[in-house]
Amino acid sequence: MVLSGTLAVTAVPWAGSNSDSQMLTASAQTVSKRAKPRAPQDILRDKLLLELQEKDPAAALTDLQRAVEGRPSLARHCMSLAKALGKAAVEQYGPTRAHRFSRPVCDTSFASGVAQFS
Repeated sequence: MVLSGTLAVTAVPWAGSNSDSQMLTASAQTVSKRAKPRAPQDILRDKLLLELQEKDPAAALTDLQRAVEGRPSLARHCMSLAKALGKAAVEQYGPTRAHRFSRPVCDTSFASGVAQFS
C-alpha cells in the first residue's frame, strides 16, 4: 500500500489482458493553480456591468462616480470603465436609448462608448 508520494498504475497483473481494459494513472502533482487576484478595476467593471443589466446605465454611472470619488486610485481607469458601460448600454438598449443615459462622468467617456459602438 502506498501512503504518500507519486502513484502510477498502468496495469495490474490480476486484471487479465482484455483489450477493453482501461489504463489509470494517478499523481500527487497539483493540477490546478490558484487564480491570480483580480485587479480592483476589473472587479468594479463586472459589478457595474451587472448593475447596468439589472437596473439601468444611470445607476451604474452613479456607482462608477462614487467608486472613483471613494477610491481615487480608480480614476485612471474611469474612462475605460465608462466606455465599457457605453458599449454594454448600446448592446442592451440600442444606440438611441443608450445615448439618453449620457452624462459627464469620466470626461463623457460613456457617451464616447455609446457613439463608438452604435
